[in-house]
Amino acid sequence: MINKHFVLLNKEDNVFVCCRELLAGNSITLEGVTVTMTADITVGHKLSRTQIAAGDKILKYGVSIGSATQDIAFGEHVHLHNMKSDYIASHTRQSKVGKNS
Repeated sequence: MINKHFVLLNKEDNVFVCCRELLAGNSITLEGVTVTMTADITVGHKLSRTQIAAGDKILKYGVSIGSATQDIAFGEHVHLHNMKSDYIASHTRQSKVGKNS
């Protein structure tokens, strides 16, 4: 799904990716529901496609990229302030592998 404001990368995702900056106070329509932005959301950041409970996985590209650290409302900005990333930098993985070799 592509919209002028956001894109859905995979049908299994519970987040949209912003294609344009969304400013607090502006309204957009997400899946037929009008949502007023409560914070500025920059290009490339995520916007919740569903209500996400604390502990639930954040799905982008059809795979988990992290977990919600608090409840996230439909249409809310999803970023490191309310999620924990699953990302491990490759240099970190490589240094751990090297120590165990």
